Amino acid sequence: MAARPLSRMLRRLLRSSARSCSSGAPVTQPCPGESARAASEELSRRRQFLREHAAPFSAFLTDSFGRQHSYLRISLTEKCNLRCQYCMPEEGVPLTPKANLLTTEEILTLARLFVKEGVDKIRLTGGEPLIRPDVVDIVAQLQRLEGLRTIGVTTNGINLARLLPQLQKAGLSAINISLDTLVPAKFEFIVRRKGFHKVMEGIHKAIELGYNPVKVNCVVMRGLNEDELLDFAALTEGLPLDVRFIEYMPFDGNKWNFKKMVSYKEMLDTVRQQWPELEKVPEEESSTAKAFKIPGFQGQISFITSMSEHFCGTCNRLRITADGNLKVCLFGNSEVSLRDHLRAGASEQELLRIIGAAVGRKKRQHAGMFSISQMKNRPMILIELFLMFHNSPPGNPSIFSWDPLHVQGLRPRMSFSSQVATLWKGCRVPQTPPLAQQRLGSGSFQKHYTSRADSNANSKCLSPGSWASAAPSGPQLTSEQLTHVDSEGRAAMVDVGRKPDTERVAVASAVVLLGPVAFKLVQQNQLKKGDALVVAQLAGVQAAKVTSQLIPLCHHVALSHIQVQLELDSTRHAVKIRASCRARGPTGVEMEALTSAAVAALTLYDMCKAVSRDIVLEEIKLISKTGGQRGDFHRA
Repeated sequence: MAARPLSRMLRRLLRSSARSCSSGAPVTQPCPGESARAASEELSRRRQFLREHAAPFSAFLTDSFGRQHSYLRISLTEKCNLRCQYCMPEEGVPLTPKANLLTTEEILTLARLFVKEGVDKIRLTGGEPLIRPDVVDIVAQLQRLEGLRTIGVTTNGINLARLLPQLQKAGLSAINISLDTLVPAKFEFIVRRKGFHKVMEGIHKAIELGYNPVKVNCVVMRGLNEDELLDFAALTEGLPLDVRFIEYMPFDGNKWNFKKMVSYKEMLDTVRQQWPELEKVPEEESSTAKAFKIPGFQGQISFITSMSEHFCGTCNRLRITADGNLKVCLFGNSEVSLRDHLRAGASEQELLRIIGAAVGRKKRQHAGMFSISQMKNRPMILIELFLMFHNSPPGNPSIFSWDPLHVQGLRPRMSFSSQVATLWKGCRVPQTPPLAQQRLGSGSFQKHYTSRADSNANSKCLSPGSWASAAPSGPQLTSEQLTHVDSEGRAAMVDVGRKPDTERVAVASAVVLLGPVAFKLVQQNQLKKGDALVVAQLAGVQAAKVTSQLIPLCHHVALSHIQVQLELDSTRHAVKIRASCRARGPTGVEMEALTSAAVAALTLYDMCKAVSRDIVLEEIKLISKTGGQRGDFHRA
């Protein structure tokens, strides 16, 4: 922070040297007769100077994982002129009294403070920000903040065509427009209002005024608009659009159900079937979107994968709600009121300490899609109309590299297109040509069922490979001292900083005794809740990834591979679970494997408890582990 006064001094010197007329107006506000182009070039040189002489990033906006938060989203209002199904409950939301909302001066005060500490991008959201009467003035005031490089707005587009010329003149530099369908009748169904043609007019006005790209946000929902993916992608052929397909996310009141969510892998596969030549586009480290371009097309498409492949690890975003609460995570329910402290007369340093404390408490990643859907959080309308989200702990991207699925001895189930309960799509049976396997990737799965003549018709397995019995091998080194207890008997996390990185693999198992009734329903996939085996498999994978958040003294491990297998045992009316985890690092992964097996077992119980509560979870145990100073372990 010591270097920050020097940075401010450089900015003052630069500002004084950049004046270009007797009025003393800065270059951001050119005098009459001055070329707008010259002013723009001067502003670019000025920003380049600031980039080259930037002060160290603010400690107040840096969290405990080293993420620097340079992007602030400010909600200008809770009100909206639409009622989008994924954003607002049908019955509406109770609005905050006007006296409790941030005033224009309070918004600018907070923005000024954040920019001073290193925020260089501000996005105005809502509700619908363009229904706020003074939105143009707010943009103009923000434009005057030194160090602020980007002012954006996320809008539903209803008022955009009318206001955009004024907003552009005031300094608006980036636009995101929400549009979930290209069918006018479906538009009215989704947003519960008319206005499709106004939104299209707004998009074309943005293109006309030179915004490039114009970002179009499309929330994809199964059974509603996933059939329009190709139509949206085709728009980018002749228009400078960045169409951003967003995975449907849970917020209070939007009746989120993972059956409605269309994963990134499935969307990408759909587009690739039409345009096999689709190319990946490089993006910034903190980008929330995975960008692709169809060769020869003017625009591009992107995928925001906050549910299936979150991006918490590079998150640089903070949010201020319309009532003045700071949210450090879109999916978190913890907030701190900056409004109350501001109105109580808190000094700038006191506000920074409060902000710094909140940022410091930010978690490494959000809770995962199944946990988020159960959390109490604001409806989206009370956070902001739209979003750009986060990702995971630094981990290996091959974490989802599951093996193809084989299910033996079962009656065929519905195909993927009619089985809306299936969440992911991707892997194929062995007969699939290698090229198709490469295109589908390893990050998702599609269910296929085969019967083998030599297989036991009473068994079924959700993964290839046999259940090999474990046998002891290698040195069996143990310690007579508990490693998670210090010399005074207090709990302590082991220091693994000096341990060498080695390849670690662990396998754990569990057994769930379902009883004959529940077993038959699982075997025939007739549970009302859906496919118990698929949900349990997903839960096991998710659990392995968040073990360090569940077990207090566990280190976070960047897993490179997780595999969860489930096999039906008709003789005991049971499901056998086998979970394996792999990573390269200084600490083992047996806790990840055990947690995966245990949570998969608990999920099976939850899926079947409506049928029978006479369900027993047993034999949760470590089967084997390799790597580490104590040698390998293999259970006999």
